[in-house]
Formats: sequence, C-alpha cells, structure tokens
Amino acid sequence: MIWIKRFLMLALVALIVIQFIPVDKNEEGYESLAPFLQETKPTEEVAAILKSACYDCHSNQTTYPWYSNLAPASFYLEDHIKDGKRHLNFSEWEQYSAKRKDHKLDELIEEVEREGMPLESYTLIHTEAKLDAAQTEALINWAKTARINYSGAALPQ
Repeated sequence: MIWIKRFLMLALVALIVIQFIPVDKNEEGYESLAPFLQETKPTEEVAAILKSACYDCHSNQTTYPWYSNLAPASFYLEDHIKDGKRHLNFSEWEQYSAKRKDHKLDELIEEVEREGMPLESYTLIHTEAKLDAAQTEALINWAKTARINYSGAALPQ
C-alpha cells in the first residue's frame, strides 16, 4: 500500500513539474496566409472552411483550445501541429514550386474525398471542422480549379 502512495505522489509531482516545460506556440498570425489566398482565390465559403478545418494544423496560425496550456496535452498538440505543417503549410505556399503546389492540392483533394481530412481526432473536439457533403464538394471543386494554375508545371518537360 505504501508503494502505491509513493507512486501516486511521484506521478503528481511529475505532472506538476511538466507544466513548466514550455512549448512553441504556433501563433504568427493569419497575415502569413495572404500569398496562398491571393494565388488560389478561394470563395468566402471555402476560405471559411479552410479556416475552421485546416489552418490550425496546416498554417503558422493555430487557435488553441483551453487545454493546450496543460501538459501533456500541450506536448501532443505541438507534435500534431508540427506534423501537419510538415505535410502542408499554407503559410509557406509561396516557397513551394508550382509542381509541388499542384501536388499538394492533389493530395488535399484525395484526403478530403476519402474523408482522411480533417482528422477524426480533431473533429471530435472541433465539431465546426467536420465537413458536410456541400462543404466537401465546395472544397474539392475549389482545389481542382486552383490546380489549373499549376497543371503545366506537373507535366514532364
């Protein structure tokens, strides 16, 4: 019985200590999205979908929930956001080549069509990010139209 109390005390101390380990916040602002928005020209509807369902993990601006300040949730969120940005970062759109932009939009279409994005783990808490059929169609149609700008770059020279 004593070892259980000691273990619980040690766990409590560890939980308190990890609260003081800082995490990098992803809060550069939505201004970094301007080149992406100007180039791909989403409708107001699509821009709202991107903001509610994509930008938290795929841009340099995240709107954090209250629990993001509590470890270990803060560590999980930081890792999740870094991974999302590694795959696609709308804030770095102008740094991508035309061929890569075409590929990223193609991946976006594929992920949304197969309901792989937004992630189910994200939409459980962020219910506003769950896409209905009309939103899915609008997002896919926009991405297909935006790909036209880059289609020539995807062809072999």
